[in-house]
Amino acid sequence: MKKLLLIVLISAPFIAQLVVLPFVNRIDPIIFGLPFLQFWLFLWIVLTPFCTLGIYHLQKSEGSLD
Repeated sequence: MKKLLLIVLISAPFIAQLVVLPFVNRIDPIIFGLPFLQFWLFLWIVLTPFCTLGIYHLQKSEGSLD
């Protein structure tokens, strides 16, 4: 289960910023004064460190970090 979560946390930022990008490339809706594409990119810039933190904690709990 931890291995699957680790894979999801590693791949989520890449999938969200590279694979999904053509599908969110639109101006409408406007969220917080930003076109949707800019909001999407900003959102993942904020979420990526949390994914990295989750990866760190998973590896630390497994004793993989030395």
